Amino acid sequence: MSTAMSRRSDRRISPVFLGIVAVMAVTGWATWTGFAERPGVAVFLFVTSAWIVSLCLHEYAHARTALHSGDISIGAKGYLTLNPLKYTHALLSIVLPVLFVIMGGIGLPGGAVFIERGRIRGRWKHSLVSAAGPLTNVLFAVVCTAPFWLGALDGVPLGFRFALAFLALLQVTAAILNFLPVPGLDGYGVIEPWLSYNARRQVEPLAPFGLLLVFAVLWIPAVNGAFFDAVDAILRVLGVSEVETYCGLDLYRFWQEGNDICTPA
Repeated sequence: MSTAMSRRSDRRISPVFLGIVAVMAVTGWATWTGFAERPGVAVFLFVTSAWIVSLCLHEYAHARTALHSGDISIGAKGYLTLNPLKYTHALLSIVLPVLFVIMGGIGLPGGAVFIERGRIRGRWKHSLVSAAGPLTNVLFAVVCTAPFWLGALDGVPLGFRFALAFLALLQVTAAILNFLPVPGLDGYGVIEPWLSYNARRQVEPLAPFGLLLVFAVLWIPAVNGAFFDAVDAILRVLGVSEVETYCGLDLYRFWQEGNDICTPA
C-alpha cells in the first residue's frame, strides 16, 4: 500500500509547476486583453513562464521516454512531477536559460535529468531518450506558430501575436542547439549509441564544455549570422515574419526604450 502511494506521489504534478502554469495563464490573458498598464511587463512574464514550462516539458519527455525504455528509477528522482527544482542543477537548468533569453533572446538548452543508461537496452531506445527533449521544443514551436501558418490571426491582439512569435523563436533556437551533434547536447546523445567505443572515449572529456564551445563559436559574426538566418528561414516557413519576432523581443525587454511600431494600440 505504501509502495503504491509512493508511486502515485512520484508522478503527481508538482505545485511548483502548476504555479508556473498559473502565471503563464494569467499573464497570457493580460497580454491578450491589454489589461496590463504596461504591456511589456505582461509579455515578459508570459514569455518567461511559458519558456520555463517548455523547459520542464523538455525534461519530462526525456524522463518519461527513459522510464518506458527501462530506467524505472526515474519516478523516485521526482522527474515525472514536472518540478524544475528536482533537476540535477536547478540553477543551470532554469535560471541560466532565462538569463540567456533576457540578455540575448536565444533559447539556451536547459534542464538536466540523470538517466541511468545502464538500465536501458538497445541503441534505438538510447537515441529516442535523447531525441525526446528537443522534439518537445519542435512541437512547442509548431503549437506557438499554429495561428500564423493556419492563417488564423484575425482577432489575435498584436501584443499576444508578437509574444507568440518571440516564444516560437526561442523554441526553434533551443531545438537547433539541442540537436547539434556536440558532446553534452542531446544531438550527440542521439548518435552516441552508434559510435565505436574508442570514439566515445575520445570525445567524452569534451561533454562538460560542449555548450560553452557552441556559444564560443556563435560569437563569431559569420556563424552567428548564418545561425539566425537559418532560424528566420524556419520561422518564415511557419508563417512568422522577422518583424514579428523583433517586436516580440522589443516588448519582452520592457525596461528598454521600445520601438513605436511594436507598441500595441
